[in-house]
Amino acid sequence: MNFDFILRYIRDRRTYWATVRELSAYTDRELRDIGIDRADIEHIARQAAQG
Repeated sequence: MNFDFILRYIRDRRTYWATVRELSAYTDRELRDIGIDRADIEHIARQAAQG
């Protein structure tokens, strides 16, 4: 495995979990106010991790 690949993977996972943690902390009303449904959090986090 390439060392750069491993570093990129770790960085992407950190971004993914930070996004999930942050969005999950919002109430349903706060999420609605910004146009996000709770069911979309994982999808949004994957997009954030991909750059």
